[in-house]
Amino acid sequence: MTEPRIKTVQCMSPSGLHDIVYKEWGDPCNRKVLICSHGVTRVADDFDALARALCGHYRVVCPDTVGRGRSGKLRNPEHYRIPQYVSDMVTLIARVTQEHDQVDWFGTSMGGLIGMGLASLPGNPVRKLVLNDIGPTLDPTALQRIGDYIGQDLRFPSFETAAKFVREVSLSFGEHSEDEWHKLAADVLRQDDNGQWVRHYDMGLAQPFRSATPETAEADQAMLWAAYDAIRCPTLLIRGEQSDLLSRETAHAMTQRGPRARLVEIPGVGHAPTFIHDDQIAVARDFLLD
Repeated sequence: MTEPRIKTVQCMSPSGLHDIVYKEWGDPCNRKVLICSHGVTRVADDFDALARALCGHYRVVCPDTVGRGRSGKLRNPEHYRIPQYVSDMVTLIARVTQEHDQVDWFGTSMGGLIGMGLASLPGNPVRKLVLNDIGPTLDPTALQRIGDYIGQDLRFPSFETAAKFVREVSLSFGEHSEDEWHKLAADVLRQDDNGQWVRHYDMGLAQPFRSATPETAEADQAMLWAAYDAIRCPTLLIRGEQSDLLSRETAHAMTQRGPRARLVEIPGVGHAPTFIHDDQIAVARDFLLD
């Protein structure tokens, strides 16, 4: 089956219930599951090319993280944090697997942090972990850039002007064709009730960035390293050669501690490789199917 099925699972936060919508590719009876988790303002559609390439081997499950795309919103935006996302993914995994099944995990940026959090838990179901341009130490300048971008409530009069903006802020993705740029924009844009084009996520996502302090950032980094050091499954770390979020120093440290990740650097790309192109997909395929 080369076309996805759109499904929903209900999850819970401290402020109530919300829906997580996910795309499921491949044989619905296949117990070998790959979960693909996107970046902070992106959506499940980012993984269409990767899912098509791997759905002959896996049932590929690509969720829209809460607050993004087709999924619901949280009533309290302060809960837009990694622990809530990990909790949602535990519920999703319970839905898409049977007892004692394992899953492989591919996480881009924020999706990698979710994967780290899940894979660090005792008794977790993660068999193999791919971290796409993310690690426990996050560059503060890059985080500020991302936080500023998230919090801008921008509205565009046409799809063309909105797509131009998405392309400009995504140049670190590297070279892509015009059709690929069109899809990368279309996946994260929607029209509002006034006919204007807006980005397809809850503006409340910016709240945790705004409330961060140097002290909380230091504590978060310590917790991320503790989580990484607790991971025991085989781990592949992808780094964009020009990444401003995952430094070479952090990437090297990740090869020396915790799961001692295997490191692959993608030339000519910053944050983060899109895994649309065959050469990038092959890196993930070789690791996951080895």
